[in-house]
This record gives sequence, structure tokens and C-alpha cells, in this order.
Amino acid sequence: MSKTLLCLIKSKAKPTPPSKPSLKPRINNLVKDILEVLHTHNQWEENLQTRFSDSEVLASDVAHLVLDRIRDVELGLKFFDWVSRGQYSGPINGFAYSSLLKLLARSRVFSEMEVVLENMRVEEMSPTREAMSIVIQAYSDSGLVEKALELYYFVLKTYTYFPDVIACNSLLNMLVKLGRIEIARKLYDEMLEIDGAGDRCVDNYSTCIMVKGFCKEGKLEEGRKLIEDRWGQGCIPNIIFYNTLIDGYCKKGDIETANGLFIELKLKGFLPTVETYGAIINGFCKKGDFEAIDRLLMEMNSRGLTVNVQVYNTIIDARYKHGHIVKAVETIEGMTECGCKPDIVTYNTLISGSCRDGKVWEADQLLEQALGKGLMPNKFSYTPLIHAYCKQGGYDRASNWLIEMTERGHKPDLVTYGALVHGLVVAGEVDVALTIREKMLERGVFPDAGIYNILMSGLCKKFKLPAAKLLLAEMLDQNVLPDAFVYATLVDGFIRNGNLDEARKLFELTIEKEMNPGIVGYNALIKGYCKFGMMKDAMACINRMKKRHLAPDEFTYSTVIDGYVKQHDLDGAQKMFREMVKMKCKPNVVTYTSLINGFCRKGDLHRSQKIFREMQACGLVPNVVTYSILIGSFCKEAKLIDAASFFEEMLMNKCVPNDVTFNYLVNGFSKNGTHTISEKGNEFQENKQSMFLNFFGRMISDGWASRSAAYNSILICLCQYGMFRTALQLSNKMMSKGCIPDSVSFVALLHGVCLEGRSREWKHIVSCNLNERELQIAVNYSSILDQYLPQGTSEASVILQTMFEECQSHSKVGDNIQVSVS
Repeated sequence: MSKTLLCLIKSKAKPTPPSKPSLKPRINNLVKDILEVLHTHNQWEENLQTRFSDSEVLASDVAHLVLDRIRDVELGLKFFDWVSRGQYSGPINGFAYSSLLKLLARSRVFSEMEVVLENMRVEEMSPTREAMSIVIQAYSDSGLVEKALELYYFVLKTYTYFPDVIACNSLLNMLVKLGRIEIARKLYDEMLEIDGAGDRCVDNYSTCIMVKGFCKEGKLEEGRKLIEDRWGQGCIPNIIFYNTLIDGYCKKGDIETANGLFIELKLKGFLPTVETYGAIINGFCKKGDFEAIDRLLMEMNSRGLTVNVQVYNTIIDARYKHGHIVKAVETIEGMTECGCKPDIVTYNTLISGSCRDGKVWEADQLLEQALGKGLMPNKFSYTPLIHAYCKQGGYDRASNWLIEMTERGHKPDLVTYGALVHGLVVAGEVDVALTIREKMLERGVFPDAGIYNILMSGLCKKFKLPAAKLLLAEMLDQNVLPDAFVYATLVDGFIRNGNLDEARKLFELTIEKEMNPGIVGYNALIKGYCKFGMMKDAMACINRMKKRHLAPDEFTYSTVIDGYVKQHDLDGAQKMFREMVKMKCKPNVVTYTSLINGFCRKGDLHRSQKIFREMQACGLVPNVVTYSILIGSFCKEAKLIDAASFFEEMLMNKCVPNDVTFNYLVNGFSKNGTHTISEKGNEFQENKQSMFLNFFGRMISDGWASRSAAYNSILICLCQYGMFRTALQLSNKMMSKGCIPDSVSFVALLHGVCLEGRSREWKHIVSCNLNERELQIAVNYSSILDQYLPQGTSEASVILQTMFEECQSHSKVGDNIQVSVS
């Protein structure tokens, strides 16, 4: 029914005949008949006319009773229209209008409600309290708070009644949800005043809403005081009040107060609910106190409460955030055994965590498992996988997941495409990333400044500066405003391409455009000055930063320290280091590594070691560059025992070496290894604490060339310290450099395979082509390796012994045979 039709409805002048008490049962029957006619007859108007022609009751007298029972808003409007213009009706009264209002409000037909309210105002009819309460509640629940407030104050001003407590609470709740706490508090105080006057406008839920609002704003003490003030005044705090306060304190990070309330509620005889435990567990999750969490889970179990999936999800997410190892498969199994069904949020959290830990294959299986359980993956399921596969070079797999995501109705957004582009650029596939950018544009997803920035960065690192400039022009054409990071990327790009003048001009242009280059922009230019040995200019740039109230950060200081080191100005580097410490800017691994490099260049290895240990004492973990500098320096000075010691410490600390590390060791030991053995004697050869030195010494004694001995000693150490994949890659590089893998190489790799728990697969991973004599050598070296294992004889030694015995048996029957497996 349209607004126009409602506007035409006019009350008739006929007086309403008085009702007779004897008619009440007949009215109930009449209402039932009308409803049956309305719902079962197409020509209900004619049927109703016939029905009322024989009745003493007017249609207008029962209109409100009929409208209260109708659920179809269109039918209700048509019936109201029929009553208003029918010959068997009297004037439409306020009860009929009120019942129509309730029907419209429940169906959220706000435009028609406005018309009805206006007609009632013109006709000077008052809606019932119930009707206006339902109308206010409808506006509130729909988020139309301004209109709800307007009607609330209209009722207070115009009528002798007030909205009921349900309507007031609905309005109060929506104000709190929208963060309008001050208005909510004013409304709550008015509700208390009205409540004191006799109309029931406040209950426990009203107070609880306000407490929740204060907690949301971080005003926990105000919420707590409100409960204390209202205690006994029609308000008896219950577990919901405690849950609200505990949740508020936990979200604020005040777990001690929250835990105190948790203990208090139990002492007062309240029984904690799943929500109570969920809130306090969330607080302990933020703190990372998993011992307390385990106690709470046991307590829940003892009380017969089932941990819900939301609580499990919170705990899993917290374990990842606090650096704990999360075993995805065991986590899913544990939840299922406890009767808790993992949801897509559970899987998304585990997928994201597995990707961060580099376990992409595990994340892949988790997504497949989620699909198998009928769960619907979303962008949070696919995005981490897409990024992780790109990072590892699995572009095809990443693209497949993107396609599947699209096919399942999830349109890739800026975040998803951003993950794919970022992953490709990090993996060095800038051209593929640019193709993805084209597909984004085709599908109506426009790159933001962040995506343009990573693309430009990738192009600059590939020395494709002209292409990066074109992207900047495209950004401007697309009305995507470059930020300071974009300009800093281009400044860095010019510097990488050796064009410091262009970098300076672009930096000055950034300032001319009244865009603050920020610490990132200044650092990029300072890096350029240091690269070209222009240390005075670098310092001038730092002074310029300070004048603009930008404090140099650890990157600034580390860059300048490294610049001084490369200019052989160790005094300048140390001076900057002292200033860095004085300014309470914490040195990082790069800072210390630059200083270590400086002292190594000077030949002061004692001082470099001292700085290295100082760095570790500060809780900093050396990286591959740090270790490689030290190893290279000790190899250069023919201090091979120290070089081997740092190499094994590197592996022990799970720092994966690179080609630079290997080259230093191989060249150092090839050149000086034999001489050092003869000079150091038993100290070198029988150094049981050093696996590297032990095997290198033995191989030299057994007649191996020093180069082969060095490579094999590296392989052995890599495998024993759990870096089998790196060892396999090195084995392939050995062959490319003319160093053919031998029986000791095979022993090292076989042990590596077995230590990974893949002894059954060794034939598919490690190639072997050894004769009987070579197998005997392999057995001997394997037994030496077993001495470094806690369990004694290894699986690798058992395999080798079996191979050797088989080879011997063939020899006895006259076969001239080699063991050949690939």
C-alpha cells in the first residue's frame, strides 16, 4: 500500500455505537471469521461486507483485534484501507492506528509508519504505549538512532506515558554500540528518573548495557562504580555483570584485576559460565600465560563445561603470536576429541601460522581438509597460501589457489592481490608480478600506493629504473597519490643505479610538494651518500633530519657506521656507535655486524670476537652475514680452528649458511688446512668437540685432497645439524665446480636423510654408485659419525652395512659388481 493511499484515509463522522457486554464472545468469533476470510478468500472484501451486513458490530470496532493477529504487512494495509472506507465501519480509532503501527514496525516499513504517525497527529489521536515502544525499538534495532531518539523525546513531551523498558534498552544498546556513551549515559539517567516516578523503564539489562559501554570506552572503574551505586535499587548484579567487567579489564590488558573479579565471583557463589572462562582465557592469551590457561581449561572440564570453538581459536592464535610451536594436526585432533568442531576460523589461523613457519605443504593439507569437512574457505584461507607459495617460488600453485578462490565465489580483493604481488616480488619475479597487476585492472581491482611501491621496489632492485618511472606516471594517471614510501623507493632506485644526482632531485621534490619524506626517505638518501663515500653529506643529512624533529633510528646509525667502515674510518664508526647508544637508540644485528666487519678488516680479530659476544649478550641473534664475516676473516688469517668453531656455532643456532660461507671455508681449508694439521698435530686432528675438524683431519690423514675434505666436512656438519636440504644443494654445486661426490659425501647425505625420518625414501633422494672398497670406507666413516649420536648405531650405518655385505656376497661368487642406486 502506498503513502498516497494512506493519506486518503479519513475518519468518518459517524459516532461509534456503545458495545454491549453480551457481545464479547461474539466479537472473538467474529475476529476469527474475519481472519479466516482474509487468509483463504481472494474476494475477501465482498465476503466481509456480507459478514458485517448481518452484524451489530462495526468493522472499526474490531479492526485493532484483527490487525494484532495479521503478520502479512500488505494484507494488513489493505484491510485497514477497507475498514477506513467501508459502509459498515465507524470512525477509525486510535487502537486501530496503533495496531497498524505495530504491524508496520515489526515489518520495518518505516516510510508507511511516518505516514500513519502524521495522520494520527492530524486526527489528534494518541498511539498506545505498546505501539510507540515497538516503533522506537524498530528504529533502534535498525540503527536509525536519531529517529528513535526523536520519537523517545516526543513521547516524553507529548503523552502521559513513557516507552517501556524493552524499547529503552534497545535504544540504549544501540547508542553504546555506536560509541555514543555520553548520550547513552544521559538517556540512562533519564530512564532512572522516570523509573523512580513509577513507570518501569530500567532493569538489570539496562545497567549491564551501560557497564558494557563504559568497558568499551576503557572506563572500567566507572562501570564498576555504577554497579555498586545501583546495587539493591532494582538491580541485583549477576554473572553477566561480572562477565562484562572481566572482559573489559582483559581487553584493557589488566589481567590482574580481571582475575581478582574472577576469584571474587566464585567466592560470592556465582557459577562461571563458558563466557566467563572465555573472557579470562582471552586475557591470559594476551599475556602469554599458557600455564594459567591450561589450569582454566582443566577447571572448565571439572565443572562439565565444554570449551567452545571461539575459546580454542583464541588460544591457538595466541600461541602463534607468542612464538610457541603449534602442531596443526594434533590441535585439530585434540579439539575433535574434546567434542569441539573446528570452524573455518580455526583452519584459517592454522593455515596462516603454518605459512609463517614455512610449512606451506601443511597449510595446503589444512585447506584441503577444511574443504573435505564442508567448510567454506574465504579470503583469509587463501591469501596466506598465495603469499607463501610465491615466496617459495611456487607461482603455479599460488595461481591455482587464486583461480579456485575465484571459482568458489570469493572475489580476490586488494589484500589478496597484494599478497600475490608481494610474494612474487620477494621471490624476484617482478615481470610476473606486473602481469598480475594487469589482471587486477581487468577485474576492476585498482592497485593502491602499497602495491605500486612494492612493484617499483622490485623493478629498482632489478635495475629497471625506467619501468619504475612509468609506474609512477601510471599512479598519477590513476589518481593514486604517491606517499613518502613511494618516493623513498625511487630515491633508493636511483642510488642503486648509481645516479645520486637524480636521487637528490627527487628527494628535494618530495619536500617541495610539502610531503614529509619521513625517516624512511632520509634514510634512503643517507644510504646513497654512504654508498658513494660522501660521509660529510651523510652527516649533513642527519643534521637536517634533526632540525625537522626527526630522530635518527637504528637503520640511520647502522648505515652511517657501515659507511665509515667501508671508508676504513673505524674511529668515525665507533664515534657514531657511541652516539647511538647515548641517544638510547638500540643497536641491532646490522650495527654490530658492521663494527665486527670493521675490526676484521683491520685485522683485530680479538676485538671483533669481543663485539660479537657483546651482541649476543644483548639478546641479538647473529645472522649469516655476521658469521660469514668472522669465518672468512679467520680463514684468511689461517686460524682454521676458530673458523670451524664459528661455523659449527652457526649451525647449532639454526643459522643457514650461504655460498659465501662455503667459499670461505673451502678456500681457507684448501689453502692452509694441510699446513695447519702438520703444525697443530693432534690438537687439530683429534678435536672431538669439533665435528668439522675431526672429519677434515681424518680425511687428510686417509689421503683425501684438502678441497674434497673441506666440502665433505661441511656436508657432514650440515646434515648432522638438521640442514639436509642445504647439504643436498651444496652437493649439486660441488659437481658443477668439478668436485665429484665420493663415499664420504654419500655417508653424510645418507645420515641426513635418516635423521629427517625418511630412511625408507633414501634411494629416491640420494644417488649412490660405490664399489666394495668404497662401501667399506663409507661404513668406517659412518661408524665415526655414529659417535656423535646419542642412540649409538644409526639407521644409516645399518643400511650401509647391509649394502656392504650384499656387495661382499656377490664378490665371493665371482661377480664384479658395484652398488648403483639412484
